[in-house]
Amino acid sequence: MKRLFSQQIPIYLILILFISTLSCKRTSEQACGEVDSDWVDSLQKVFQYGICIDSLSVTEYPIKSGDNPASIFGKLGFSPAKADSISKASTDVLDPTKLRAGMNYSVFTTSDSAAVIRYIAFAKSMTDFAIIDFTGDSILAYEYNKDISLNRHYAEGTLNSSLWNVLKASGVDPLLAIKISDVFAWQIDFYDVKEGDSFQVLYDIAYIDDTIPLNIVRIEGAKFTHQSKDFYAIPFTQDSIFEYFDEEGNSLRKAFLKAPLDFFRITSRFSNSRFHPVLKRYRAHHGVDYAAPVGTPVKTIGEGTVVARAYENGGGNYVKIKHNSVYTTTYMHLSKFAKGLQVGKRVQQGEVIGYVGSTGLSTGPHLDFRVHKNGQAINPLTMEVPPGDPVKPELRDSFLLEKQRVLAELDSFCINNK
Repeated sequence: MKRLFSQQIPIYLILILFISTLSCKRTSEQACGEVDSDWVDSLQKVFQYGICIDSLSVTEYPIKSGDNPASIFGKLGFSPAKADSISKASTDVLDPTKLRAGMNYSVFTTSDSAAVIRYIAFAKSMTDFAIIDFTGDSILAYEYNKDISLNRHYAEGTLNSSLWNVLKASGVDPLLAIKISDVFAWQIDFYDVKEGDSFQVLYDIAYIDDTIPLNIVRIEGAKFTHQSKDFYAIPFTQDSIFEYFDEEGNSLRKAFLKAPLDFFRITSRFSNSRFHPVLKRYRAHHGVDYAAPVGTPVKTIGEGTVVARAYENGGGNYVKIKHNSVYTTTYMHLSKFAKGLQVGKRVQQGEVIGYVGSTGLSTGPHLDFRVHKNGQAINPLTMEVPPGDPVKPELRDSFLLEKQRVLAELDSFCINNK
């Protein structure tokens, strides 16, 4: 498999950003090569978390189990009364319950022998920080957010195994496989891909300060060739809804996803007479069993309302969703329900509603998935559902321009990658 990334970042720059900033000093005449600096301005002043550190020393500490803001302030030498006042002043930006062991905080002190604390910066995530400022007459606390930028990337390949394995073997984040399978969920059965199938994909990755990759944001165009047939994904927004269309302007989204799991193995199909592995007798099995590890996320195949969330002896933990006046779906043998899932909640297509388990009458971890149409059980693997709305006539010209841009960008990357 070949691949090409635009705007590749040298690995040494990424490594520099992870180097500890322990006791790093800098003056306006002296370079500070060890500082995990956010940026350097036109006067060559170094800033970290928006704080000019030319005349400051910076020491980074890990948050340990049992730490809270008040205890940390105490460790830094503040009196109990002062620690309490700092905690109260920073309560809007520093929630004690959100601090986690392993996260870091940085202390900015003067570079003289007194080493007076001027700032403290708590990391709340890779991008969000709580800053406590002691430079004024009163304590000031505020949030600082690192810049997030999007960089366009490209990947292509020919399959000789699963899409996940091909991407991983080529050094591309294999989570891209899930993004691709989500886009083409109704067009391609990714458990039936053939050797020789191929793909091209444009996708955006979010970066912190243009250097540290954060996550894949979304696919910005793709072509997947399956059994000698080309499938395209053109991103386009209409009625304020972003979705993907084929080259003719037909939506790739259908009313339901093909399956409630991303990766699975079908172990039992829809049948009116199946030998039950626990009861040891023949009975109807009006569903499809998907074998998957315990804890695998289970997603609703379509938008709808939760009408049941309960336990029964046979099905174990189960969720039932009413999608409209015609269709309902049921997800059984769950190990647990998704957080916050309650009867009456409105769920969106692809939303996680629970996790694979083996509760109820079950010989091993799997999902028993069932679909009812007008109250009658139907085979989930053969049901027909209508596609989403195509591009509207009045938006056709705008879509064609977007289509031309995406196809030209795919061709350009493909040529440069040869």
